[in-house]
Amino acid sequence: MGAQDQSVIIVSGMSGGGKSTALNALEDLGYYCIDNLPGAMLPYFEPQIEANPKLYKKVALGIDARSHESSLQVVLDWMTSLRANGLNCKLLFVTAEKPVLIKRFSETRRRHPLTGSDKVLPEAIENERKLLEPLRDQADQVIDSSDTNIHQLRRQVWNFVDRRSSGMTIVLQSFAFKKGVPQDLDFMFDARILPNPFWQEELRSLTGRDQEVISWLEKETGVLKMKQDIGQFMETWLPAFQDAQRSYVTIGVGCTGGRHRSVYLAEKLAAAIGGKHANVLVHHREQGSWSDS
Repeated sequence: MGAQDQSVIIVSGMSGGGKSTALNALEDLGYYCIDNLPGAMLPYFEPQIEANPKLYKKVALGIDARSHESSLQVVLDWMTSLRANGLNCKLLFVTAEKPVLIKRFSETRRRHPLTGSDKVLPEAIENERKLLEPLRDQADQVIDSSDTNIHQLRRQVWNFVDRRSSGMTIVLQSFAFKKGVPQDLDFMFDARILPNPFWQEELRSLTGRDQEVISWLEKETGVLKMKQDIGQFMETWLPAFQDAQRSYVTIGVGCTGGRHRSVYLAEKLAAAIGGKHANVLVHHREQGSWSDS
């Protein structure tokens, strides 16, 4: 077994953002998982990985803000070293918006690792975000779990692992404007101007992935025109992002409820872009609530 057959995934991110869920998802895929490993210990772990390729064929390491700032730089240097030695090494960063993190800590009553006698929770969250910013900037993918349940987060982690390893990752994300705009978008398109299948009683309970909704939408010239225009725009500008060595680009398409128009466009754009780019993922942020209406 050569080094190229080994896979190392660093999982970092905001406390309460979903790192433990991400590591559990990787463990289900056969990864040897170690959580809360101090960054300063990584150089001592590298010889073990190289000397035991069968045991450490797939390794996932959880790194959090309890590592000193200098230790976080060690993480980036260590990843560079692994890649130089031919190992497949990726960095996954899991985060969430500040109000969501505060709510999660309040519900679980767990202590944030950076809180203390001189720091309250909101301040600790901001300090952690600044501390981890260098890791986020170098991440192969950032997952925002603010509007994601455990099952959706696990699927996103599995997609991250299973995608083809080379090239830029492009994420098409549908969402509902009434539930807020995702924070991690590179591009955002507003589909609320298009005719809404919601007002057709027979289509209300369906989604933009159902053929009945697809057929109804594609009778509207405005829908086809928007799909074509967005597709041409992305075809023009995605190569520039790739030339700039961006690891990922997130394209958001929103409508009122995140169920019909935005879902249709995200699916169709992903299919079109996928014909020219290897790593294309689709994420429907409101999917967890579809069964509620």
